[in-house]
Amino acid sequence: MVAKTFLAVIGILLLQTGCGMRVPAPSGGPPGAPRVGWVIMAGDRDNPDRDFVCQSNPRTACVMPASRPDNQTFTDVHFYFHSATADTKYTGTIQIGFMEGSTPHEVTSNVTVKRGDSPANTSVSGIVSSTPGTHPMTIAIVAESGTIQQIRERVPVTVK
Repeated sequence: MVAKTFLAVIGILLLQTGCGMRVPAPSGGPPGAPRVGWVIMAGDRDNPDRDFVCQSNPRTACVMPASRPDNQTFTDVHFYFHSATADTKYTGTIQIGFMEGSTPHEVTSNVTVKRGDSPANTSVSGIVSSTPGTHPMTIAIVAESGTIQQIRERVPVTVK
């Protein structure tokens, strides 16, 4: 009986720690500063969020499969605009170089996050490039919260 109870408790703990996706924030910068986090996922037409590729924090290499004529790879890229010590307006662009079509694919940001609120988010889906190589994702955001902060990040994404 003790063994069954122990296994049940371990099972519940594993389920709790494995459920739910953590919203990432980029590393560095002082606490309470405006931040932009991101997660890149890959999959197929039915589920472009099937496989985790990489995220802003903790940072790992971003490597994803190239699309092929007989097997397209789809991607979902999620961006999170975090609250700061004051209401913050995020404006600017994010260029995604690893998606098919007009390269780079451009996302425009114009969102305000109230102090203490959950992050605002936006996502973009598309087909991964069929051209192998490194295709950058470039974040160029201005965060205004009484002062202006430039958020610049160039993320190398390798398509294989």
